[in-house]
Amino acid sequence: MNLKICHLLSSNQHSPMKLILIVVFFLFSINGFAQKIDEKTPFINRQIDSLLEKSYERGLFNGNVLVAKNNKIIYQKSFGFTDRTQQTALQDKSIFNIGSIAKEFNAVAIMILAEWGLLTLDDKISRFNLGLPKWEDKVSIRHLINYASGIPPIERLKPENDAQAWAILRSTDSLLFEPGTGYRYDNGNVFLQRRIIEKVTGLSFEKFVLENIIQPLKMTNSVFEPTLGYKNRTSCYDMEYNQCPELKFISGWLWVDINDLYKWIEGMNSNRLISRASFQTLLRNPYAVDEGGSLGRYFEKEELQRHNGISYKFESIFLNDFKNHITIILLSNNLNRVWELGHILHNLMLGKDYEIPKKSVYQALRKESFTDIDKAIETYYSLKQKSEKEYSFKNPSELNKLGYELLRSGNVDSAIKIFSLNISAFPESGNTYDSRGEVYFNKKEYQLSKVDYQKSLELDPSNQNAKEMLLKINQIVSSENN
Repeated sequence: MNLKICHLLSSNQHSPMKLILIVVFFLFSINGFAQKIDEKTPFINRQIDSLLEKSYERGLFNGNVLVAKNNKIIYQKSFGFTDRTQQTALQDKSIFNIGSIAKEFNAVAIMILAEWGLLTLDDKISRFNLGLPKWEDKVSIRHLINYASGIPPIERLKPENDAQAWAILRSTDSLLFEPGTGYRYDNGNVFLQRRIIEKVTGLSFEKFVLENIIQPLKMTNSVFEPTLGYKNRTSCYDMEYNQCPELKFISGWLWVDINDLYKWIEGMNSNRLISRASFQTLLRNPYAVDEGGSLGRYFEKEELQRHNGISYKFESIFLNDFKNHITIILLSNNLNRVWELGHILHNLMLGKDYEIPKKSVYQALRKESFTDIDKAIETYYSLKQKSEKEYSFKNPSELNKLGYELLRSGNVDSAIKIFSLNISAFPESGNTYDSRGEVYFNKKEYQLSKVDYQKSLELDPSNQNAKEMLLKINQIVSSENN
């Protein structure tokens, strides 16, 4: 109760009738305040629904959404289908691969063991007899949970199982950098956390999480790596409705539905699993403040936690706003505009201006670009002339994304045409020149590459990549002339 009211009630100078009136007034005020909040909810819901319905209609989102305010779910809805066949509608029990968000479970498991006194964050990993090279004497658990270990990266070698991950780590004697002096986001750090948990507890990582996280939080619809056909499991697919391959990687990835992910976020916020101090330790990365750590990125000024995850075409994000008591979750099995929609929803909840996402230029051109690049460019200009307000023509990342996709698929000349189109649309963007410079460099057309990197640096003097590439080009040209 309000301290002022308590003082009034405790005072002997008020008559019983006066005290009753004070209490009635206080209760009426509280009820009126709550009513104002509740009265806003239908209007906010309509705004959220309009935003998401329009995004779904424009082909920008397929997935589940949950929005909560003051620990109460105010909006929850499913949009679209569970897989490429478009036969089964999504519902709130649909299970998704949440990508990197699942790394939170091993980090919190580590903190549970630390609070139990079974390890400390400053323990060197050599303590756990993992059979690793001598660098294990330098690397601590704290380094692992903050991606500051410098351990050999495993992802570029694409291990398909734990045995292959072990082989990579055990056969590489050198570190990328001295632990604590750099940052490298790589799943080797995650892999070793899970193996340490197993060493300390004598349980599989999955069983420890089940008994100490999933069951206490009553996350009843969460499961580790469900196979195709598992009840309520979704499958991801691309823009041409091609189904994604099944994940072949290190073990220990928890799939969840949106209700269970909300239980997890609330469980962390209310310190049901670990103390507030431990939670804060995981939120703040002492080695790379601007990069984030095991719980995603934490913006201290805004008191906002943001974590996103991508696995093939699965994409997820949650925003956990401590200051305004807002939680926003989006889970999708069709990689698209989840990141953008998460932030738009946050602005909407804060009463800030927001814009409904426009149709994707990338999506409109993608298929045609792989069969007839010149026709795709004609389509670009036609759409811009007839439907400019409907499409995201003001976003240079749309064409940039398409250019890199063409480049990765070996369509180098088509990629150059798309990057050139992007330069003509955004001549003041240093990044557009940087992208085309990269393609020319890969084609060994060093003079053309140099011109683009010089222009990029002129437009953006802080572009460190352009500086490094110009030095590299000069060295190559100099050695060729000699």
